[in-house]
Amino acid sequence: MVLFALEMLAIVLIFQVFSSVECRLTGIETACRALRSATIRILCVGIGLGLFIWFRPNLRRRLVTAADTANGEARRWWAVHLIGLGLIFVPWLRADSASLNADFQAHLVTLLAGAVLAAIGALFLLVPRREMSTLLRDGGGGLALVVLVAALIPDLADALAPLWWAFRGLILVTFYGVAVVLAVLGFHVVLSPETATIGTEGFFVEMAGSCSGIEGFALTAGFFAIYSVLMRDTLRLGRFWLIVFPLALLVSWLFNVLRIAVLIMIGARISPELAVNGFHSFAGWLFFTVLALGVIWVVQARPALHREAEVAEVAPESGARMPFREDPAAALIAPFIVFMLSGLLVQSLWQAPAQGYPLQAALMAAVLWLFRKPLLALDWRLDPVALLGGAVVGVGWILSFRGGPAPEGVSQLTGAALTGWVLCRVLGTTLLVPVIEEGFFRGYLLQLLGGRSAWQTALAVGVTSLAFALLHGRVIEAGLAGLIFAGIALRRGRLGDAILAHAVANGLIALTALLTGDWSLI
Repeated sequence: MVLFALEMLAIVLIFQVFSSVECRLTGIETACRALRSATIRILCVGIGLGLFIWFRPNLRRRLVTAADTANGEARRWWAVHLIGLGLIFVPWLRADSASLNADFQAHLVTLLAGAVLAAIGALFLLVPRREMSTLLRDGGGGLALVVLVAALIPDLADALAPLWWAFRGLILVTFYGVAVVLAVLGFHVVLSPETATIGTEGFFVEMAGSCSGIEGFALTAGFFAIYSVLMRDTLRLGRFWLIVFPLALLVSWLFNVLRIAVLIMIGARISPELAVNGFHSFAGWLFFTVLALGVIWVVQARPALHREAEVAEVAPESGARMPFREDPAAALIAPFIVFMLSGLLVQSLWQAPAQGYPLQAALMAAVLWLFRKPLLALDWRLDPVALLGGAVVGVGWILSFRGGPAPEGVSQLTGAALTGWVLCRVLGTTLLVPVIEEGFFRGYLLQLLGGRSAWQTALAVGVTSLAFALLHGRVIEAGLAGLIFAGIALRRGRLGDAILAHAVANGLIALTALLTGDWSLI
């Protein structure tokens, strides 16, 4: 994890500090921003995976043992990883800052190839290839939850961003906090509360979204959620969330105040360009990650925040293991992981990601076919309540729609290409996505978080519905849909009912989009 963090730091310094890449100047702004977003998600997922393995001692010991007995294989994956890193740095070695932006489109393939190779090498260094199925099977559900939460951290930051503008007090507290730090260090501070502008010695900045530190709050919340799930058997959850979490947010805010003050000092005394790049780079994501992990380390070391774990008797294994493709739990988890990764793949490879949906649909169909046996074993009897609930969600989604941008690039498709895209979009939305999303959110996650008491069930419904909402563009409507789907799943304890309701809702929405030609609906 330390090496991974250092490599990410090097990439940040090279591309966003020493030679700043401005997506708006590249000519392929969408693809550039998708690549930056994917980098942040990879950072979050990589750290989340590291936490998962670290707080699973038995799994960690097994992976370490497997790595020790596969030195030859490890050397090959080290080579793959280093080749990938080399490809990532090739554009910087061959171009200056100006041409790096102008020729970014030519460098995109090299950067993508390097990122894929570096990620694959790092993954198989962390988890030896022959242990991958064991990790997915034994770690399975918890691993999928960690990957989901980690991958959604950037979306949580986007969801929290309006708080910066909604609460004037947050701006002012940060604003005056920076002023106090600069004044204590001997700087003559000039500030304008009306425009939220602050600076010293001729260098001024306007407090905007890039200064908010919202990413710190999102990282803290996300990694705390992962940690609380992994350590739920020993962690005193009340103290953790009611005392430690608010303190961690306070520490994150203080860190952000210091970060802004340091960048202003750099702009005033060293380099204005370096300071500006520091505000707009995702170096803040990396430093806030380190801060969140530091708080978790402190929590782990405090006995008062933990209780004795209950010792459970483990029955010895008997018989052969169930094949991975027939494992009911894997059938609920693996398709969702492929769904998430396919979305990142499409966003990275297409300047207009919507055009790549057929590839995403093909990957979803392939993974569902792989797990067809446990999925077909579900109870698929028709339920009138599920049909009605799905119709309510679909009609509500359509009636509450207030318009939105059409999927970029779809208008450029014609003839057979357009027909194929429409077919993949309708079938994927109506048949594939409901199985994948309901399998994970209502089939696995709801059962994992739920309990025997009513409040545990209510909490599980709320958490899964919130996660489901964050995955979609319209948070309120998607959250309500998640509540309805959860209620249908719990009504008779049948996952098939929730899938049916989701399919009916998506089918109505897809039909409306097909009839109106407005694909922004889905």
